[in-house]
Amino acid sequence: MQDVETIERGVCNSESVCCAKLHVTDWLKDVQPSARIKGIVEVRFKNTRKDYYRNVNNLKLKVGDLIAVESSPGHDIGVISVMGELVEYQLNKHKPTLINGEFRKIYRKAKSVDIDKWKEAISLEHQTMIRSRQITADLHLNMKIGDVEYQGDRTKAIFYYIADERVDFRELIKVLAENFHIRVEMKQIGARQEAGRIGGIGPCGREICCSTWMHKFVSVSTNSARYQEISLNPQKLAGQCGKLKCCLNFELATYIDAQKDFPSNNIPLETENGLYYFIKADILSNTYSYMLQGNAPSSHVTIPVKRVKEIQHLNKNGKKPDRLLLESENVDALEKESFTNVVGQDDLHRFDRPKKKTHNKRRSFKRRPNRNQNQR
Repeated sequence: MQDVETIERGVCNSESVCCAKLHVTDWLKDVQPSARIKGIVEVRFKNTRKDYYRNVNNLKLKVGDLIAVESSPGHDIGVISVMGELVEYQLNKHKPTLINGEFRKIYRKAKSVDIDKWKEAISLEHQTMIRSRQITADLHLNMKIGDVEYQGDRTKAIFYYIADERVDFRELIKVLAENFHIRVEMKQIGARQEAGRIGGIGPCGREICCSTWMHKFVSVSTNSARYQEISLNPQKLAGQCGKLKCCLNFELATYIDAQKDFPSNNIPLETENGLYYFIKADILSNTYSYMLQGNAPSSHVTIPVKRVKEIQHLNKNGKKPDRLLLESENVDALEKESFTNVVGQDDLHRFDRPKKKTHNKRRSFKRRPNRNQNQR
């Protein structure tokens, strides 16, 4: 059984199923590492913090081992998450911490004394965070301390904070050092990073991406929603962090590529029946929806993009087509032909129909009279 503190820390051993955030599956574990990255391993710490260290002592290590690594000052305790050829790919995603251009060292495998001291440090993190929030309130600082991470040897702690404006926390560092008798490092994070450290469930019903697999955050703008024809509703577009959802960028490139050959939707279409105005677009099916001037939006007509280009070209030359949509290009008819509901399992009114009466196929035998009764 894994300890509660170990699970909270996001650490697992090699025999157990890993439950850590930002877990990496080593799909190149059978490949011999190149000479450039030989001896370099990826070490995971609390939540989303990772770094890279060199095995200078040629220790026999494997993924999941708890090790003591070089820190400033003292040493820290972490778990090996990636080894081998995959480390080179991970280095392209994460920026390693170097000292004079060299990777920091791995001291040894964590001993029982190191692990006990490390667990004691973990148990202090929550109460340290609560106490530090009280101190910031007493100093009237406009900031919020979201998390505290102790170093493995309990000589140093990282205080992660959020602030909208620049904060002078020189006095805060002195008070924290006096109260907890440690070296203090302040690290500012954004709302997205805080959501990634805390975790949660998104509106999709799954665990939020920033706490599971995302390693860097790209800026998201409302243009991502406009390109995908998504309603600009702030309540639906915002994630748990209060910012725009990161998933708005996931399919953005597909929508942009699909709209390269799309005509302008600001131009109304002129026909003999009247003037048609644009309502909406279905990008992945390459269709536009138009409404006749004076009609209700519910009576819209869906047109293929190819037909829209033809009508715009005719209108540019001063011509008007007889009808907006040709019979061969009837989108509704094509949609009906593309799927046939043979069984009727998708009919919403299938339970409203009365059930058919089933005839009893058993033969009904007439009861024969008793001979003795007939004789009487």
